[in-house]
Amino acid sequence: MTQLLTTVFSLAFVAQVLRIAVPYALAAMGGAVTERSGVIDLALEAKLLFGAFAAAAVGHVTDSALLGLAGGIAAGVAVAAIQAGCALVLYADQVIIGIALNVIATAGTRFLLQILFHEGANSPPCPAYGDAVLTNPIVWLAVIATAVLPFALRRTRWGLRLRAAGDRPDALIAVGASPRRARFAAALVGGALAGAGGAQLSLAVGGFTADMSSSRGYIALVMVILAGWRPARAVLACLGVAAAEALSIAFQITDIAVPSELVGLLPYVTTLVVLMIVVARRPPASLGRV
Repeated sequence: MTQLLTTVFSLAFVAQVLRIAVPYALAAMGGAVTERSGVIDLALEAKLLFGAFAAAAVGHVTDSALLGLAGGIAAGVAVAAIQAGCALVLYADQVIIGIALNVIATAGTRFLLQILFHEGANSPPCPAYGDAVLTNPIVWLAVIATAVLPFALRRTRWGLRLRAAGDRPDALIAVGASPRRARFAAALVGGALAGAGGAQLSLAVGGFTADMSSSRGYIALVMVILAGWRPARAVLACLGVAAAEALSIAFQITDIAVPSELVGLLPYVTTLVVLMIVVARRPPASLGRV
């Protein structure tokens, strides 16, 4: 127990929590932006997974972690564009779109691994940020987004139109603005953030592994709902999940006799407990309606 407490109350543990929280936080902020505009975002898992794959693939080809990050962001935007196009142009069911994109991401990244690298589960090595926190640009991107997004949603024309598209699209139409355009722009921003979160997954370890998102997109969406669709609060919730995940790792490296199968469930149990305790706020009035 002493070893566990020493591990938890250390700067290394705090740094680990921050590294783990980045994919959750970026995906949650992306989901909050998209859903505040009125588009259901069940495709966060797909954006994380394609973002992670693209970051590893581009990083491997260019030997640049920064270009890998750009590739991850581009992949997230591409998935978001497909999602928004199906929802806002083709009027497809938004829940089915999200589930379909997640299934495609799971199988599609494996297919691309085989086509591009002749590997079934892992990509070749790519440049990595490793355990770095202060020198990792993805961490700073998450910090900046956490500070800027709440202000942008409340104080900028883009944010006002985005929120109006989610709550009162008729008000936007009355002033000559397009709710569809506001939703599409929000979806692209949300996709970029989630794609950057996926890039953190692969660039932290120097490669892509099949299914490495491990349901983080679903957990991030739960945190968005529990936070009342407020990005900054969603980030705080994601920090709690990251702390639970880091604690589960700490259990595994100490001499405390806890089955590893139970320890690995700690982040998911934490999510379920919070879900049962916290009463979520009302969603945007036009969420899921075109």
